[in-house]
Amino acid sequence: MRGLKDKVVVIAGGGAIGTATVERLAQAGARIVLGDLDGAHAAEVADRICAGGADCMGMQFDIADEASVATLVACAVERHGGIDALYANAADLSIIHQDSDVLGEPLAVFDQTIRVNLRGHWLCTRAVLPELLRRGGGSLVYTSSGAACMGEPVRPAYAVSKAGIEALMRHVASNWGKLRIRANAVAPGLVLTPAIVADMPAEFQQFALKGARSWRLGEPADIASMVAFLCSDEAQWITGQVLGVNGGAVLG
Repeated sequence: MRGLKDKVVVIAGGGAIGTATVERLAQAGARIVLGDLDGAHAAEVADRICAGGADCMGMQFDIADEASVATLVACAVERHGGIDALYANAADLSIIHQDSDVLGEPLAVFDQTIRVNLRGHWLCTRAVLPELLRRGGGSLVYTSSGAACMGEPVRPAYAVSKAGIEALMRHVASNWGKLRIRANAVAPGLVLTPAIVADMPAEFQQFALKGARSWRLGEPADIASMVAFLCSDEAQWITGQVLGVNGGAVLG
């Protein structure tokens, strides 16, 4: 993929999709700084990537904590002299089963969802954007979801947080596009991460596949490929977009 070699990419959130993105970027020669709430996991991923000959640093990071976000960005700048791209991917899914409806849901569930899923992306943008401007441009990629526009009867806090991410992305694209800043969001469909596989009965997976327009459900690598493309120079004329990677689950 053109235009990723030696690019410095900060990845905020190293779950299954974040880890797959690290692997895809490493294949293309990018230099990666990975932050995850599980610092041991981030370090393990970085060690494995470095053992394969690529450049990756992993560290503990809390996307909802402004000081932690600032530290992640500062470490990337200190190590590499600047930043070329951000992939903001962290989310708190531990409480999503309590995200019921606007009348019955505890306010604490809404507050925590917004704090991590939306405020965290805002903090990452505030911290990374000045570095991209100093670099003469760059790319910001956010993880959204089809839930932002589907109007589901459940998960309202999650949907609001993802819709907010899309609004943030469009703001960045509109305000700094002339300064060579690109911002886009990826909206994954049902991706079979280890957590999803462990939590989702096999019959539900079959039900989801039956209603899909693709012959299979998603894999983390599917999302990683799109993120890598959006971070690369091959996507220079793509900005302000929500790109659905969902096997045709949502048509648009």
